[in-house]
Parts: sequence; C-alpha cells; structure tokens
Amino acid sequence: MMPGEPGYLSLRALLRFPARWDVAGRDIHVCENPNLVAIVADALGSNCAPLVCADGMPGAAQRTLLIQLARAGGRLHYHGDFDWAGLRIGNWVMRACGARPWRYAAADYLAAVRRLPVRGRRLGADSVEADWNADLAQAMRTHGQAVDEEAIAADLVQDLG
Repeated sequence: MMPGEPGYLSLRALLRFPARWDVAGRDIHVCENPNLVAIVADALGSNCAPLVCADGMPGAAQRTLLIQLARAGGRLHYHGDFDWAGLRIGNWVMRACGARPWRYAAADYLAAVRRLPVRGRRLGADSVEADWNADLAQAMRTHGQAVDEEAIAADLVQDLG
C-alpha cells in the first residue's frame, strides 16, 4: 500500500498472515462510510491519523481487523451516520472492540442538525438506543432527521489531521 492511499485487507490476508499491529496506546479512528475515507485521503493523504472503515455493519474482514487492533492495544474511536443503522453499528463496535464514541453523542447530533443547510433524509420508525449515550436516540427521534458522516466530514478531517 502507498502511504496516504486507502487500502483493502481481505479476511484471507488477515487470517493467513496475521499482522503484529504496533498500535498499543495509539488512537485509531473508525468510520462507517467509505466515502469519508476518500474525503479524508484527498484532504490529508499520508498526514492522516490511523483510520479504518467499517463499510456499514462490519463484515468478517472488518470485524477481524477491528478485534485484532483492539487486542493489540489500539484505542478505537467510532463515528457513524446519525441514523438507526449507524447506532446499531456503533453498539457493535463499542461492545465488541471497546471503542469510544468519536463526535458521536447527542450534542454532536444536535450541532450537526443545526448547521445543516438542507434537511437530510427522514429517520424511520425502527429506532434503536445508543449504548454509549442515553440522550442520542431521543434527540434523533425528536428531530427525525438522519445526518450522514459526509455532512460533517470537515469536523472529522480536522480531528484526523
């Protein structure tokens, strides 16, 4: 892989050639959407802090990588879409990998909703609670608006720079 360019790790590679991740005590950011990875790569290139993309609900390769990084002592920080699927993914990443929220609390959602120039898509009725923040799901139900990661990309890029 070239420095600053997004790369792909297959489940096969992760299992057949397990890396010795030198991440003990290091912050590793985890996002939900591959579009955010592209935005960050364009903005920061090789100056980006470690970033892993779950690509939606983590599949086998993503789960394996996240668990390997957590077991190697990496401090995972998760951000996803402010929608019900994003909260489900966040619950899994935080439970299974000991991740902490990264700009992913009720106050962050409310700030994003206030700043958005255009209303996003509506949230459906299938709400889910956020295990890490008791007020987040209620704030989302109150406003009824989803906020995609890309909508707050500038804030996330700033954190990663």
